[in-house]
Amino acid sequence: MSEGEKRPRVGLFVTCLVDLFRPSVGFAAVRLLEEAGCQVEVPAAQTCCGQPAYNSGDRADAKLIARQVIDAFAGFDYVVAPSGSCAAMLKAHYPALFKGEPDLARRAEDLAERTHELLSFLSDVRGVSGVAAKLPASVTYHDSCSGLRELKIKGQPRRLLRSVEGLELRELPDAEVCCGFGGTFCVKYPDISNEMVDRKAGQIEGTGADLLLAGDLGCLLNMAGKLKRRGAATQARHVAEVLAGMTDTPAIGEPSIGEPAINNPGSADSKG
Repeated sequence: MSEGEKRPRVGLFVTCLVDLFRPSVGFAAVRLLEEAGCQVEVPAAQTCCGQPAYNSGDRADAKLIARQVIDAFAGFDYVVAPSGSCAAMLKAHYPALFKGEPDLARRAEDLAERTHELLSFLSDVRGVSGVAAKLPASVTYHDSCSGLRELKIKGQPRRLLRSVEGLELRELPDAEVCCGFGGTFCVKYPDISNEMVDRKAGQIEGTGADLLLAGDLGCLLNMAGKLKRRGAATQARHVAEVLAGMTDTPAIGEPSIGEPAINNPGSADSKG
């Protein structure tokens, strides 16, 4: 950012899973955004994006939640989420929710235009081409469905990861294939979900990578749980933690110092 340039005001959409299961992802996002020259705020009034209700066909509750989010993020230059699925909900689906309601449709469109997934924002909007992080480890990257298909996020995380000193990126076979989480999909179709994540875990292990990275915490919880039950050595982290240089905390599903190990950390399925 050049001297005298106004710092864009960014509202961070934290997401439910980050808030409840992995707050370190939120702190990593703040660090990355501030290093990119942004003024970051976290509106206290934000709630769930409404995706579970929307995916279940409950449009009435989805609209109530969306209105709250639209109000909470009014006035920001940008709205950024460390999640492709939540960003896609705001960007791709909110406008359609209010079709036929001109005022709300206009406000939903305005929010959609200002909303970005974290890595896409850093790379495509702020022009960040590299980070100062260091990590002597091998990693593999899973392309989460919503970010890839709805927001076209593919090259951005890889470009940024290649700038991390000491990091070796090993491409994951079928990286674009769903891990089986799919939000409510894993609840409606647990047997299919379990088969999908088991296949994905096998491919992850096959890379021999130290770390599995992705941009959506739901996918990471699902895959980390399956890897853990398979006894795999590969650990899982959100990509923002690596790019921000915040890897001194335990990986997803790993106990903190003094805490007992958890046999079945956050996963969509309950089968081995």
